[in-house]
Parts: sequence; C-alpha cells; structure tokens
Amino acid sequence: MRRAFAVGLACLLLVPAEGLRAQFGFTDVFKPAEFTARRAKVMERIGNGIAVIQGSAEYPGFVKFRQNAQFHYLTGVEVPRAVLVIDGKAHKSTLYLPPKGRLANSEGPILIPDDDALRITGVEQVAFRDSVIPALTVLASEGRPFYAPFRSESRLAGATAQSKSFDAANLADPLDGQHSREWALVDKLKSLSGGKDVQDLDLILDALRVIKSPAEIAVMRESARIAQLGIMEAMRSARPGMYEYELAAVADYEFRRHDAQGFAYFALVSTGTNAAWPHYHMTSSKLGPSELVLFDYAPDYKYYQSDVTREFPSNGKFTPRQREMYTIYLRLYKALETSIKTKVAPREIIKEAVVKMDRIMAGFTFTDPKIKEAAERFVNGYRNPTRNSLGHFLGMETHDVSMPYETLQPGMVFTIEPALTIPDERVYVRLENVFLITETGYENLSTLAPEEPEAIERLMREEGIGKQRPKVVP
Repeated sequence: MRRAFAVGLACLLLVPAEGLRAQFGFTDVFKPAEFTARRAKVMERIGNGIAVIQGSAEYPGFVKFRQNAQFHYLTGVEVPRAVLVIDGKAHKSTLYLPPKGRLANSEGPILIPDDDALRITGVEQVAFRDSVIPALTVLASEGRPFYAPFRSESRLAGATAQSKSFDAANLADPLDGQHSREWALVDKLKSLSGGKDVQDLDLILDALRVIKSPAEIAVMRESARIAQLGIMEAMRSARPGMYEYELAAVADYEFRRHDAQGFAYFALVSTGTNAAWPHYHMTSSKLGPSELVLFDYAPDYKYYQSDVTREFPSNGKFTPRQREMYTIYLRLYKALETSIKTKVAPREIIKEAVVKMDRIMAGFTFTDPKIKEAAERFVNGYRNPTRNSLGHFLGMETHDVSMPYETLQPGMVFTIEPALTIPDERVYVRLENVFLITETGYENLSTLAPEEPEAIERLMREEGIGKQRPKVVP
C-alpha cells in the first residue's frame, strides 16, 4: 500500500516534494491545475457573479499557520490574510497577497505578488492586498451579484457543525455579540453594492467538496493509512496500568513521523466505561486489568482528515464475554459494509443489510441475554424505512460538508460507526471504517488495522514503542 501511494502521489506533484516545500506559502501535494479546475467549476455556477473568499488570519501566538478549508480548497495558498476574487464573467481569478511581513526574516520567505506567485499558484492575476477594496468597489459598480462564504472558517480540527454553533454562541453572548470574519466580509460586500444581498458561496463549495477528485482520494488514502499506523502502534503498546494519554501519545508519534501537520480531532481514547461517552477526550484514566479500550484518533494530513476507530482488550486478550459481544457486533457491522453499492440510496443499502443481520442473529449462539438484547436493539435501530444515512462524510473536515443527495455517487467518502451498547453497564462497542464509493462499488480505505479478535490479539503480542519506552515516573 505504501509503495502504491508513493507512485500515485508522485504523478500528482508538480516537482519533487523538496522543491515544493521551498515555495513557502503553497501546498506541496497538488498541482496548480487541481485548484484551477476547482475555480473553473465555481465560475460555471456563479455565472457573471463575483466570488470573494478570504484566507485565515495569523494566530496570536507561536502556532504554525494553517489555512481555512474553503480558501485552501480553491487556492492551496498558505498565506495569512490572503484574499481570492473569482470573476465569473471575465473567467479569471485574482489572488491578493499581503506584502512581505516583518516575520519573513525569522520564519522564512512567503508568497508575495510577483511572477513566481503566478507560476506557483496558477492563478491568472496577483496583486497586493491593499488594492482589494478599490477592485471590489469597481466590480460592485457593475451591479453583478457577490458570493461569499457565510459559515465561519474551519481550520485546525474544525468541523462544519462546530463552526455554526460557535458563530451562534458568539452572537448570542451579551459579553461578545460579534459576527464572524465571514459575516464581516458579507456586510462589507453589501455595503459596496448598495445593500444588495450577497449569495452563500458555501452551498456551491460544499457540493463540490462532497465528490473527491483522484488527487484528493490519493491523499485521503494516505491519511487513513497513517491513522491506522497510529492505532496499531497503540494496540502493540497497550497494557494494564497505562494511562489513556500515553496511548494517545503513541499515535501522535506515528502521525508526526509520517508528516501529518496535526490531528483531525482530539484523541478519543476511552478505557472501560469511559467509552460510553462517544466523544470522551479527558484521556486521564488508567487502563484496568481486563477492559475494552476504544481508540478513535486520526491525523490531519495535507489538509485532509481520516476517522478510524478500533476497540481492543487492555491486556491483549478478550474475555469470553467480551469476545461474544465484539463478535456479534463485528458480524452485524460487516452486514452493513458488504451491502454498500454505488449509485444506490442508503435506505436501500440498509434494507438489504437488515435482511443479512436477521440471518446472522438467527444463527448466532448467545450465552448472555444482555448481549442478545443489545444486538437486537442494534438491528432494530436500522429498521426505520425512512433512514437514509450510513454515516458522516469525510474530507477536509472530519465531519465533512454535505449536500442533499439521493444516492451514493463515485467520489463520496464517508465513515460508518454505529455502536452496540448495554446502557445499564455503560458498555459501548464501536468500530469505524472509511469508505470510498467507486464506479463499480466501494473501497474500504481502512483495512490495515485489524478487526477480527484473533488478529487483534496477535498484533497485541508484538512489542510496541510504549512498552519499549515505559513512562519515566519522577
């Protein structure tokens, strides 16, 4: 898998990665043509309109800059406070860049408006940022509609739903009451155009982002691979007496050594009953002598996220009860997975999966009535005929953008992560895999990390870095 990715990714690069890294301010993974094609699709959808997108501001501290998702999707530019203007009528894009800042002498060179910026980014025109308002004023005088993102920017471990709730909370806070930078831009465009409404560019960009290009898929495949390397190293390292944060640190090491720029979301490492909180992230508990450990953690790789979950015994060996519960869950999960089809509505996939689940339930030998009840509840949760979702989309955000759709289409990437629970015992069992819809069916991007109980136990007998380097206690 590693060799195949390296060969495939090499075909996507403009020049060797070392050369691209020297171009500070532009991504090192896609050709400029990838972004040009995306901007062309925006032009098709806005007609004679004008789209305005601003890049993120710098951080007020010593934090490595990361561009917001919407701006990076259209430009690949990693420069604070850059602005992109897409003119649908003229069929050209202009990138507005700040002048060389005072930090360039200490942090390294950055893109500025010159011929190199044109060559590196592939945009039709570059200019200094202080000229953007005069340019927009001229465009506004033509009476054409403006488009801009409405939703607050997503960067770091961002997600669409969190951005929306963050905006709403700030606006409702009597001690804050501020609009986001995005709404400040919308208000400015309204003012320039004499109060005319601004159209929501997010609706256009989200629909584009749902369908991944071959170049994006290659990067997401690598992101999923790195996530699984972190999970597998955590499995090897796990032992009773370790803390959850130690297992998270093992994955962090794997992420960084494979060039991830950070994490896709906070580490969800939950031992025992902590797993009953699906987004538990305290990571402060000690692994018990014979507990199930839920490990849900993934990297942010080249602006693309992964989201993979595995569950394993703290001591490397399933108890008979754990094995029974995990096995029936895995078989029911596989009924869902093997029912996935391209260009078919999720509700039809679910309907087929339930038939398989009923057959599995009829042939499974239960020794614990609570496990049987939990499995029945799991299956019944899929009997709703109106249910038309298998999981959440994945891409530049872990809970990625969506759009109204009827059937699964090639290029969609999503995860499936249902849970089997025994509420009164706070028992929670869950797996999560990443699926790509193809022209002929689907591809599971997360087959590297083991799922079967025997394979998990076999991997956990190997020596992990957490065992090789035990924590030094002062």
